[in-house]
Amino acid sequence: MAATDSEAAFAEQVDANLTRNYIAHLCHGLLGQTGMRLINAPTFLPSYVALLAGSDAIVGVARGLQYFGMFLSPIVGATWVESRRRVLPLGFLIGGLMRVAILGLALGGLLMPAPWPLITALVCLAGFGLFLGVQGVIFNFLVSKVIPVRLRGRLMGLRNALASLTASGVAWYAGSALIAPNALGNGYAATFLLAFALTTVGLAMLLFVREPESPRVKEPSKLTTRLRELPALLRSDRAFTRYFVARALATIGRMAVPFYVLFAQTRIEVTGARLGALSAAFIGAQGLGNLVWGIAADRTGFRAVFLASLSLWVLAVIVLMEATTDAEWIIVFAGLGLGMGGFQMSAQNLVLEFGSRENLPMRIAVANSASELVGALGAVLGGILSVALGYTVLFWTAIAFQIGALLIVAFAVDEPRRRSSA
Repeated sequence: MAATDSEAAFAEQVDANLTRNYIAHLCHGLLGQTGMRLINAPTFLPSYVALLAGSDAIVGVARGLQYFGMFLSPIVGATWVESRRRVLPLGFLIGGLMRVAILGLALGGLLMPAPWPLITALVCLAGFGLFLGVQGVIFNFLVSKVIPVRLRGRLMGLRNALASLTASGVAWYAGSALIAPNALGNGYAATFLLAFALTTVGLAMLLFVREPESPRVKEPSKLTTRLRELPALLRSDRAFTRYFVARALATIGRMAVPFYVLFAQTRIEVTGARLGALSAAFIGAQGLGNLVWGIAADRTGFRAVFLASLSLWVLAVIVLMEATTDAEWIIVFAGLGLGMGGFQMSAQNLVLEFGSRENLPMRIAVANSASELVGALGAVLGGILSVALGYTVLFWTAIAFQIGALLIVAFAVDEPRRRSSA
């Protein structure tokens, strides 16, 4: 009876603060995601690292360090989250450290002589990945607490759409007004400094969130104890296990992402203005598409979005390999943004719909860690493949893994909402 009363009180607090929390998350996404897109877009950072290192392999290593950090930290983050009745204070700490890593990336390029900008970039990307891995657990869990499942798709779609509209304009500005004239002596570093400012203001928007205390939490436990429990967690929900295997396979396809723009450089001259235009196309389509993906997810579930968006990503890469004109490259990068944005949204939100709330932090962590481990290994492998066998082999290898993920989800993972309502 007490547990029922606690759940009822929790639900009342969620409903009472829903509008406030919805708007706060929307503003956080608008500003924070605008800045994050400048870091994670497959244009600015790969071009910057390639410029510093003069090596495709180092571009793969740079992203690999970020993904490896994102692999190491989610399970640690889950052990912190699952025993806390409120997780937002921890979110501010980790989110702040993540932004310090972005600031370090910018200052290394602005203030240090060669070869320190490259070394600083590699170190900061590793730190960025570590903190981003924990933040992914914290903020996905926070969203699951304060935003009911019936509204999550629209929220994620709307905030990503607004952020991408803003980020698209910022990306065009960064390419033409910062990178092309080499603003502050290093246009790329100036772009990362702008990303730091935007993400910091975005984090501040979460000061307006009212997070209710979780009615039930796990007892604090050691990391080794929780790791020993993982096999039982995976055995308890076969659909979830198949989903996270598929997500990991699809994420291997990310090995090719840093090399899309480097491949473009073999076909056209990628000036600062062109780089800004391609980034704007990618980011803009990513966000506007997420608005459509979000509405579709509320109606059909995130499984359908996972399948459709991953299929579109694969198709865009196939077209990329044949693109020659400016218009074709704009369309290709818009298609990549649309497909990758929908995949990212569906992969992150589908995990929230399996199992109980008490085990949710660990489910998020397991799925994230598995994805980022293969993402890290894939990024390094991508660099090796691009150097040894060329971009075409790299792209088709990534596509093969993604097709495997599509087949698993299509034939072995049922829509979790249908199962829970049955």
